[in-house]
Amino acid sequence: MKVCVGLSGGVDSSVAALLLKRQGYDVFAMFMQNWHDTEGTLHGDCEWEEDKFVAELVARKIGIPFYFVDLSKEYRQRVVDYMFDEYARGRTPNPDVLCNREIKFDAFLKKAMEMGADMVATGHYCRKEQASDGSWKLLEGVDPGKDQSYFLCQLNQEQLSRALFPIGGLLKSEVRALAAGADLPSADKKDSQGICFVGKVDLPVFLQQKLKSVEGDVVEVFDAWYADSEKYREDTLLVEKAKRDGWETLSDAELSGLSTPLSYNDIQFETETYRSGKKHIKKTRYKLNPYGVIAGRHEGAQFYTIGQRKGLAIGGHENPLFVIATDIVSNRVYVGEGEAHKGLFRSVLRVAPEELHWVRREHEMPLGAVRRCRCRIRYRQELQDATLLMRQEGLFVCFDRPQRSITPGQFAAFYALRDPSDPYDAPELLGSGVI
Repeated sequence: MKVCVGLSGGVDSSVAALLLKRQGYDVFAMFMQNWHDTEGTLHGDCEWEEDKFVAELVARKIGIPFYFVDLSKEYRQRVVDYMFDEYARGRTPNPDVLCNREIKFDAFLKKAMEMGADMVATGHYCRKEQASDGSWKLLEGVDPGKDQSYFLCQLNQEQLSRALFPIGGLLKSEVRALAAGADLPSADKKDSQGICFVGKVDLPVFLQQKLKSVEGDVVEVFDAWYADSEKYREDTLLVEKAKRDGWETLSDAELSGLSTPLSYNDIQFETETYRSGKKHIKKTRYKLNPYGVIAGRHEGAQFYTIGQRKGLAIGGHENPLFVIATDIVSNRVYVGEGEAHKGLFRSVLRVAPEELHWVRREHEMPLGAVRRCRCRIRYRQELQDATLLMRQEGLFVCFDRPQRSITPGQFAAFYALRDPSDPYDAPELLGSGVI
């Protein structure tokens, strides 16, 4: 069998290629360049050239053919343009999930097959397994600290049938040891960070390539707002009812309300004039508001995301400030003080019907279905117990415990319950969808 390894220059894909070669596959490597621009990147303008150089050295060391492919046009159209569009709408996309679905296991896969490959292998920490009906399961990797099944949550059966994950059954430490033992040039290379194929970026600078900076207010929300908010009180009572009687007892309208983020647009600030100093110069100031205060300024609400802490540049607080909401229309960013701020937590999210993806047909939920599962809403988050409810407006994910920083535009991934009697049981990824 002929296998094309997506060789990135990192240790994970290098060991994937090494293992396949040792297992007797007909292996060749292909390095893909997906990004040329350097504006907003933090590692200089030749990072991809260094990665390519290391990847070529690895291929030579292993003894496999090495090729280069430029997929930057496809990457910009399918990943980066999507990312810009989502940020412009006030949502926070996950480009790594899109990169796997649209580039690595689509555009790259097609190029590999044109060159005679039967399968494509990557250095992802995840596994696949064939079910009794012939379909392919996507499972977590063995290393709980490195599992990357979340990044592959949008793959379909055709893509999985062509995929190999040689290091999914290994720990990261074992991968490093294999690379060192084989004296691979990538053995000590640090793991890549930041946006897939772009690298670490100064996000506002990167987004300003297409999104215009517009100054606006940063509004700090006080606890008094929640005490007087009718929606917050109603939501709290509904969650208590659901935990007592079951989430399935809630109506579509009630679930929809719980999945809708709180709006702080009713916090308005009135001005008043006063006289200051010995000369009684007339000045203007905001009246005190029990619900909040204008704490600072920003350069564009689209550059901020829920849960963000860095980049606010606002001092004078005992605890850190976190972004709890953004409003593109009013160009406001709302923040709250402390990790336990009420605005950071929600219990329900919704995935629209057109955004829902099931890895295997067997897992599809008909209208009215209820399923217990475990869920994560970001990479490396511990799996959270939840109930899935399929309703007319889409799939509602109802968490046993309120979740911090549920972010529109991100992906929620659903996993099967683990078998407590089997210590080696790996949860199967059932499906995913855009929040």
